[in-house]
Amino acid sequence: MTGKRPEAGTIGWRDLTVPDATAIRTFYEHVVGWKHEPVPMGEYDDFSMLTPDTGSCVAGICHARGGNAELPPQWLIYIHVDNLDGSLRACVDGGGQVLSGPRVMPGYGRYAVIQDPAGAACALFEPETGGEQ
Repeated sequence: MTGKRPEAGTIGWRDLTVPDATAIRTFYEHVVGWKHEPVPMGEYDDFSMLTPDTGSCVAGICHARGGNAELPPQWLIYIHVDNLDGSLRACVDGGGQVLSGPRVMPGYGRYAVIQDPAGAACALFEPETGGEQ
């Protein structure tokens, strides 16, 4: 990465957390042609999903285990914010809920999963100060 902090409000990542990530990974490989790369999680692997031609990483497919156990089975976008704590307060003040977190991703930043007043979920992500990802 360039070391430049991502612009607040941009979508930086997307992933899907489901009970059986291996089966769903295979589904998307057949449906859209993605390839996969294992992401070791200790006793199991989650998956980075790669485009078939260039191998660019475009999404993650994760098992609903550990810290991801309570996440809803839906595609989740990660929206960059400048101040996660302030954004979480604004979420609750605006009628939303914090579903999970905040959590630290060492070397990357902090995130939390929220639900807006309409029931839609997304993650808010505050990159580390250096902005490296």
